[in-house]
Amino acid sequence: MKIGLIGNGTIARYVRDALEKGEHAIAAILLRPERTARPAGLHVGSVEDLPDDLDVMIDCAGHSALVAYGPHILSNGTDLITVSLGALADRQVYDALETAARQGKSRLHLASGAIGALDCLQAARIGRLDSVTYIGRKPPEGWKGSAAERQLDLEALTHGARTHFEGTARDAALAYPRNANVAAAVAIAGAGFDDTQVQLIADADITQNIHEIRASGEFGSFHFQISGQSMQDNPRSSTLAAMSVLSKLEQTIQPIGI
Repeated sequence: MKIGLIGNGTIARYVRDALEKGEHAIAAILLRPERTARPAGLHVGSVEDLPDDLDVMIDCAGHSALVAYGPHILSNGTDLITVSLGALADRQVYDALETAARQGKSRLHLASGAIGALDCLQAARIGRLDSVTYIGRKPPEGWKGSAAERQLDLEALTHGARTHFEGTARDAALAYPRNANVAAAVAIAGAGFDDTQVQLIADADITQNIHEIRASGEFGSFHFQISGQSMQDNPRSSTLAAMSVLSKLEQTIQPIGI
């Protein structure tokens, strides 16, 4: 496959390293125009400069990149894999991406990110879902640069846990664009952005990112929790989020899948 990549951050570098060790070729890396003067080779500064024969693009650059480039890529007929699920909380963004995918006869593939059990939620929503709650815990440094800093003194939080957000998944995704993609994944898989409750917590007594889903409905109930390692050079991102991109790519090309 010929693959294009958006971004050059922590997750993008993880994905690129993994792909280059395998059988797939990175044909282009799309960056903001002001960043393409420094690197050379595969780097391009616009969708128009991407090769015409790409099999798929992978977005690892965050909400703004999906908003800026996603509709153009999809309307050109190229499938797109993204971890920026929180951007879909904006109804206008969602509609623009859906329209572009229909026009281009392409598909936007949503990588699950740092959470599991979404297949269970997807099955459960066929019946009646009574409640879905996502609880996200990170060490204080994992919330730096986010809206949590307006609620808490993260530097002073050296013991115990403090909740800094309670509300819907839509509000969480819009307020925490770099931290609440997991909440968005849970919402999309299950009860939707407005009927999924979210609690975000800074916990000085943990060293991993802990993600938890609680759901009940016609199917019964379940409680899922995962403790994920954050990426070494970015405590905001979980290693499993990068792995989920590669897993989603594999799902799109395998003749038999689950």
